[in-house]
Amino acid sequence: MIVIAHLSDIHIDSAPRSRRRARAVVDYLDSLAYDFDAVIVTGDVADNGQETEYAWVRENVLGSRHPVLACPGNHDRRDAFRRVLLGSEPPSPEAPVNQVLRGDGFVVALCDSSVPGKDEGFLEEETLDWLEAELARTPEGTPVLVGFHHPPTPLGIPFVDGIRQFGEDRLAALLRRHPSVTALLCGHTHTAAATSFADRPVLVAPGVVSMSKLPWEQSGDPRDYVYRDEMAPALAFHLLSDDGRLTTHYRSVPTA
Repeated sequence: MIVIAHLSDIHIDSAPRSRRRARAVVDYLDSLAYDFDAVIVTGDVADNGQETEYAWVRENVLGSRHPVLACPGNHDRRDAFRRVLLGSEPPSPEAPVNQVLRGDGFVVALCDSSVPGKDEGFLEEETLDWLEAELARTPEGTPVLVGFHHPPTPLGIPFVDGIRQFGEDRLAALLRRHPSVTALLCGHTHTAAATSFADRPVLVAPGVVSMSKLPWEQSGDPRDYVYRDEMAPALAFHLLSDDGRLTTHYRSVPTA
């Protein structure tokens, strides 16, 4: 059985609150008597894209005892993300940050859906070509989880739906050519959710820093759109069984 922990939207800034919540999740994972095959973070790693924020993430999140892989979100800056978290200089400051993890019997491909200077998402042609190549060289029958920050389909939350991933027809066409893609993993919405896209499950990790209020939970005040300390940080666990079945569990983590 393959088990992958999935967190998103940690939004690390200079304040202790975001760091406390992220640290609680990492401490929880590290305290478990289990070796996860991977921990993935689907974007909005830093809140302001500052190198000091990424330095904290490098030490406190990537420093987990489990293998950790992250992709950028709309709050991240590609150049600082790559320099501090990956230890490399980008070919250009705006080059997308795409990463792959090839494990024992599975593949995780994290795509950069961020658009510099914008909140909505889009997979650049360079990213789609990269993903196509990674899928083409994956042995037939090996399950692949494809992740990115922005969901490629509406989720019924108007604010988030307006800044989701667009140009998604190109991704759908790619997925039709590669049946080995088992599921799509993302964040951005700050709420646990599950839907489908191109006949694949879309599994959304809840927010670590905060939780979005669903439309029927809001009071009508435009500022009333998120739970901050009323809800604990949370994450998802994705289980790939030996027969290829994917199961997801969600778990909240107390901060004190």
